[in-house]
Amino acid sequence: MPESTWTVAEPQKLTFDEPVTALKVRIVDGVINVVGTDEPTARLEVSGIDGPPLIVTQRDGVLTVAYEDLPWQGILTWLDRRSSRRSAAVSLAVPAGAAVEVGVIGADAVVSGIRGRTELRGISGDSTLVGLDGVVRAETVSGGLEAQNVTGDLRFQSVSGDLTVVDGAGTSVKAESVTGHMVLDLDTSPKPTDIRLTSVSGEIAIRLPHPADAQVEANTASGAVSNAFEDLRVGGQWGAKKITGTLGAGTGKLRATTVSGSIALLRRPPAQDDAHDSEPTGKVL
Repeated sequence: MPESTWTVAEPQKLTFDEPVTALKVRIVDGVINVVGTDEPTARLEVSGIDGPPLIVTQRDGVLTVAYEDLPWQGILTWLDRRSSRRSAAVSLAVPAGAAVEVGVIGADAVVSGIRGRTELRGISGDSTLVGLDGVVRAETVSGGLEAQNVTGDLRFQSVSGDLTVVDGAGTSVKAESVTGHMVLDLDTSPKPTDIRLTSVSGEIAIRLPHPADAQVEANTASGAVSNAFEDLRVGGQWGAKKITGTLGAGTGKLRATTVSGSIALLRRPPAQDDAHDSEPTGKVL
């Protein structure tokens, strides 16, 4: 089918008649909100825009909302010295099964209700992912990521951005950061999970369901460790410390490594109990 193009230079609403199978968005500053729906088509609302216009295109099921001079490849190193300040406030409703690509520079992003693959790239600005069922890939320089009730596999890479996982129910979480902190609250029982976290100086805190099911190996070269599980061993010499052992049948895997950051393994309270009353605190070594 031929390509359809719109130029959005002022607040505007657009409704697209053709089905959408993929969404690609790239904005600078402002905010982007993407929500999945049961409809086969998409809707766009630009409630505010400053600077160059956004170019909207639709072709062969792919809907693109982006600046003309902002490519997806190289977005993490993009700097625009030619134009004045730009920003946009963009909201999109797309089919829940669509594949979603979001690129942001200084903008905050929220993506919710998507069952297809979600890929996020950003320099700065915080991102929130809610209720995603598909595979998630996120890469930032300094932007933080919060993932709430994400059931698909999650991959996160950042230099200094923090990762927060709330009610994480995916079977795999792999995250790497240099100075960013990682806080994971996992609700993965009864299925086994593969958790692999690496940081240089960022702190790592993981709250596991009780009873948990994982082979555990957590290491820090000079940070403190905290462990709330009696079945795990805390050892090490000099400044290096490690937490090792097996929880339950050991069908899942938990690997956490940091050079100078601390590591804490916490136990999630049973669902029927109050979290503040029942959560034990591990001994810090």
